[in-house]
Amino acid sequence: MRLIADTHTHTISSTHAYSTAQEMITAASQKQLYAIALTDHGYNMPGSPGEWFFDCLGAIPEYMYGVRVLKGVEANVSNYAGGLDITENTLKKLEWVVASMHTLTIEGEANMENCTNAWLKIAENPYVRVIGHSGTPCFKYDYQKVIPVFAKNGKLVEINNNTFKSRKDSMKNCVKIAELCKKFGARIIVNSDAHFSTAVGVFDDALAILKEIDFPQELIVNSSVESFKAYLKEQNIQY
Repeated sequence: MRLIADTHTHTISSTHAYSTAQEMITAASQKQLYAIALTDHGYNMPGSPGEWFFDCLGAIPEYMYGVRVLKGVEANVSNYAGGLDITENTLKKLEWVVASMHTLTIEGEANMENCTNAWLKIAENPYVRVIGHSGTPCFKYDYQKVIPVFAKNGKLVEINNNTFKSRKDSMKNCVKIAELCKKFGARIIVNSDAHFSTAVGVFDDALAILKEIDFPQELIVNSSVESFKAYLKEQNIQY
């Protein structure tokens, strides 16, 4: 399967990533991707950009080198009430919002009840498009309870290729999440979580687990230009 969009990527503005926005977009063009989303970290991540950065993303053209460039953020879940570290005023200006949990950016005890509650609240957030790398063991939630709610609310559950390199203990959870997405008809999106331009459009490990469980292509939003454009249209995003 050839995927046509990479909607979770980081630039030097996150300071723990190492390529410029232009280098990332160029890489997407070289990989012949239809779209890339620039999703640098929200405020709570050490070294992240400030509010002015996200408010000024409009300086980047909608299209560069034939690639649709979506302006976004990887918003950090800041508490187990489902709060994010990006203000609503900024979120509503962005085209693409990934919500993720990280140990450095969340307050409170990471138990199953708290994580389940947080994701159920985030499922109600109209600005969140993608549930980011949610297979992390320390943030395990009730998959059976939450994934049908993601499906009902139209959230895209991310299968994150970088997870299989940086969070290898997430593998079993990611497989279980994918299996339940298949069962409940929750749409997914496969992303690189690239922190350097050479990783843009690299999805091999994520695609391998999807192949193993015979995951239906029609539930993978970035499996074709037609599918991705249909999602953008559904979300009132220019395409």
